[in-house]
Amino acid sequence: MNLLIIGTGAAGLFAAVTAARNNLSVTVLDKNRTPGKKLRITGKGRCNVTNNCTKEEFFDSITNNAKFLFSAYSNFTAQDTMRFFEDLGVPLKTERGNRVFPESDSAHDIADALVNECKRLGVTFREFNVKKILHDNGRVTGVTDGNNEIYAENIILATGGKSYPGTGSDGSGYKLAADLGVNITDIRPSLVPLVVREKFVKDLQGLSLRNVKLSITENNKVVFSEQGEMLFTDYGITGPLVLSASAHIKNPLGAIAGIDLKLALDELTLDRRILRDFDENPNRHFGNALDKLLPSSLRPIIVNLSGINPEKQVNAVTKAERSALVKLLKNFSLEITGFRPILEAIITRGGVNIKEIEPKTMRHKKIPNLYFAGEVIDLDAYTGGYNLQIAFTTAFAAAKAATDSY
Repeated sequence: MNLLIIGTGAAGLFAAVTAARNNLSVTVLDKNRTPGKKLRITGKGRCNVTNNCTKEEFFDSITNNAKFLFSAYSNFTAQDTMRFFEDLGVPLKTERGNRVFPESDSAHDIADALVNECKRLGVTFREFNVKKILHDNGRVTGVTDGNNEIYAENIILATGGKSYPGTGSDGSGYKLAADLGVNITDIRPSLVPLVVREKFVKDLQGLSLRNVKLSITENNKVVFSEQGEMLFTDYGITGPLVLSASAHIKNPLGAIAGIDLKLALDELTLDRRILRDFDENPNRHFGNALDKLLPSSLRPIIVNLSGINPEKQVNAVTKAERSALVKLLKNFSLEITGFRPILEAIITRGGVNIKEIEPKTMRHKKIPNLYFAGEVIDLDAYTGGYNLQIAFTTAFAAAKAATDSY
């Protein structure tokens, strides 16, 4: 056949449609029997298919190797993705943060639209566990599962990353590429919860914080600072803010997470608020005086960290003690000890080194009939539909280039 695509994820299916629409004979291989297995569970089963944002906003949301995508994105944008799926009969809607979902809130509608269009165009699907990409005289020639061989004139590697291994996205694509001499950058989780040293987080498990500011300091340098929502777990912290922050942390061990628990109040205003609460019941013990200020599970921890005797009456709390309390509330610090396992990550950081790929075509610079698409490339972004858009953009570029090679 003209084109062999390894992987039936978002990138693989999209590349198959694009190539088949250009009259190439296409076969798609996957170790899973069900095409689009990972795509069907993305966005908690709703599939945040892209982000209806400007070009500038899109590139601001790519946290790794954004410049590499400039050329490819100019040929296939988020708006092109929206038109593509609506033309396939999948109505879309835009929600908060410009996140785009199918109106049905079902990821199956996105996956089925791609699979059905592939079948309409005559794309062949085969359950085939690729163990090695065959090559000869500087070109790839086909694949083998150890027993059988399939030959093709062009190959697109779209095997995904290493997160969600149960869906087939198990990192095997990195080995397939590395066996050809392709350079693979370090693989690690991204958009992943963080583990912290403090044991008291177990007492905060399930506590959700809204409208707080999270700042991450690594090697005495602030590498992330944004406001939003986060959640405490028995091992540390997670939630939208934390997942985004993880994309900016190079070495999590020893990094510090600082949480502004009272973002809406500056230090002076917060001090006045505390004084007002104290004045309402001046003989109250400090240990019972933060009920209007903090969630119940957080109060004893703040009381303990403040260094103020919980039995002390609030009318005896000194200005210096109040000042320390204010600073604690404005910078509630946790020491990060690591990322959670890559199995829990939304996306994989690392992959095929972009220095070895032509940005416009996704073609390997030294293997002229080998292309890459999707998460197998060292490209990643925030949550919000950006990573799926990267998959569609790179898949379009790879399939178009494979078409143009004839």
